[in-house]
Amino acid sequence: MALFFDAEWFDARLAERGSTRAVLAAASGVSEAELGLVFKDQRELSADEVATFAELLGVTATEVAERAGVSTPVPGGAELVEDRLVRLERRVAELEAELAILKGG
Repeated sequence: MALFFDAEWFDARLAERGSTRAVLAAASGVSEAELGLVFKDQRELSADEVATFAELLGVTATEVAERAGVSTPVPGGAELVEDRLVRLERRVAELEAELAILKGG
């Protein structure tokens, strides 16, 4: 978990998706000035904003919360289950690939 807001990581994810901070602000329902405070670690994200960031960036809400600083809330309930399921599915795929290598070699 990041101690402070990881602006470089968020900017890199935005660039990968061909998006901008302005789009992120609009999607989150905050002004660009408010978003600037978030990126300078001077304003906390709400759980709803975390969910919106995750959707726009194509990552899990948990990852957004981990990159946004120590006190950032993670949306509860289904979001947590979905995040865990995504991680488990990735791990199963990794294990299946490793097993296939072992069986073939």
